[in-house]
Amino acid sequence: MIVSVIGLGKFGARTASRLAEKNIEVIAIDRDENLVNKIKDKVTHAVIADVTDERALRAINISDVDLAIVTIGDNVEVSIMAVAMLRKLGVGRVIARSTSHLHEYVLHEIGASEIVRLEEDMGDIVASKIISPHVLQQVNFAAGYSLVELKVGKIFENKTIVECQFKQKYNLSIVAVQKKKPMISDDGATDFKVELNDNPMPMDKLLEDDIVVLSGREENFDRLYDDLSQD
Repeated sequence: MIVSVIGLGKFGARTASRLAEKNIEVIAIDRDENLVNKIKDKVTHAVIADVTDERALRAINISDVDLAIVTIGDNVEVSIMAVAMLRKLGVGRVIARSTSHLHEYVLHEIGASEIVRLEEDMGDIVASKIISPHVLQQVNFAAGYSLVELKVGKIFENKTIVECQFKQKYNLSIVAVQKKKPMISDDGATDFKVELNDNPMPMDKLLEDDIVVLSGREENFDRLYDDLSQD
C-alpha cells in the first residue's frame, strides 16, 4: 500500500510516522521545508510541494497512491483545494481532517471518502484504521493504553472467547461483545436488534460480524492487527 500524508503538522507527522513504522510506503508532503526535513528520515519519501498546484502533484505521481490523507487544519481553503485536486487527479480514496461542521460538509461534497475531526495525539487512531480496517473506534485513555472497538473477522469466527486467546496471545482484555440478533419488526419484516454483553463468558462463541471491545497496551494491539491483516 502507498499512502500520501499531506500536511505535516503534529497530527500529520504523527500519522505519517506511525504508518511508516508499520512498513507502509509513505509519501509525506508539505510546502514547509522545515517540516519536511523533520520527517524525511522516518518515511519513504518526503516532498516539498504545494498541494494546490496540479503540476507539482503530477510531478510526484500522486495518482499512483492508494490513499491520501489530508491533515491540514489551519487553512480551510487549502484543505478544500487539496481534496479537490486529489480527486481531480484520480486518487480513489481520500481521508480529510475537518475543523468544523461546515468544513466537513464541503469536504464531503467535493469527494472526500472519509472525514476525521481529530487532534494531534489522535494520529495513531487514523493510522490504526488504515493498518487494520477491522478497527471501528479507538480511545486512548492513558499513556500507551487504548480501548478499541473492532469487528471480529474470519480468524476468530465461530471460536469461543477462550479459543481466541485475546489474553494469552495478545495480553488484551475483552470488555464487551456486541451482537446483532434477528427479530421481527412490528410490521412483520425481518430486522435486527443490537445487544451489548458487558460480561462476556469464556465459552461464549463469536461470529464474524460481532464487534468486540478490547483494552490493553498499544504494542499488544499491533500484534493483533498483524494477525487481522491476514484475514
